[in-house]
Amino acid sequence: MTMKPDRLKKGDTVAVIAPASPPNKENLKRGLKFVEDLGLNYKLGKSLYTEYGYLAGNDEERLADLHEMFLDDDVKGIICAGGGYGTARIASAIDYDVIKNNPKIFWGYSDITFLHTAIRQQTGLVTFHGPMLASDIGKEEANQISKDTFQQLFTPAELNYSTELSQIEELVPGSAEGSLVGGNLSLLSSSMGTPFEIDTEGKILLIEDINEEPRAVDRMLNQLYMAGKLQESAGIIVGDFNNCVPERELSLTLEEVIDHYMKLAGKPTLKGFKMGHCSPHIGVPLGAAASMNTKEKTLFVESGLK
Repeated sequence: MTMKPDRLKKGDTVAVIAPASPPNKENLKRGLKFVEDLGLNYKLGKSLYTEYGYLAGNDEERLADLHEMFLDDDVKGIICAGGGYGTARIASAIDYDVIKNNPKIFWGYSDITFLHTAIRQQTGLVTFHGPMLASDIGKEEANQISKDTFQQLFTPAELNYSTELSQIEELVPGSAEGSLVGGNLSLLSSSMGTPFEIDTEGKILLIEDINEEPRAVDRMLNQLYMAGKLQESAGIIVGDFNNCVPERELSLTLEEVIDHYMKLAGKPTLKGFKMGHCSPHIGVPLGAAASMNTKEKTLFVESGLK
């Protein structure tokens, strides 16, 4: 059963946590100012500024922050400071009943994809794939459209994505309906064979990534294809693949790789969406009902709020 969180109101408190890697401190400072500008108060996770190698604290510390913020009745939403690496390390230790019994807004992307998938499939909670405070919003050149995408947390609003927002290309013709799932391709492929393996059956699958050579994208898409994940989906949305260029002279292009697997899957597919490691970055609710039409080059996603 799908479960949607309550909307935010001016004066509410949101939690800021780092379930993966340590965030850039200067960017985060500007990101927290953005939270204030939204009319919100914030509470910081205890391990937010902790540096444990490439992790923002050890697994127990990051897990404790996640649990604490879902249990805190004063916290109305949770926004991740950044991604990096580490969320899959805590996924099996999460008490999903805590989340199911205390549903609230959960926002992030990139490495947070593993948590999006795990939380949705274990609890039914709609979560939000969108730009983060240190990784995106806190950068000096942060895009206003990326900032505006947070307004969907205050007022239930449908997303009608068309060629007015970016250049959209039809790869496989058709139309599809289903809940929107997915996120970062690397994290989706790493979920395979785990209790949190991505379920794509009858769903619209979003994929995006950054800094992966075409051969690596090929490997991950091939894994999803051999596992039936691409062809089980109702349709596929290709987001931004930032800096996914070959490091060797002999290589297929990213476009050749993506086109190959999308045509193999044979599901309605559109590419060119500003979702992922890009600017602007349009936030979307994962788990919400969606529909796509390749002839019209449109994607509709219902509000992720009650």
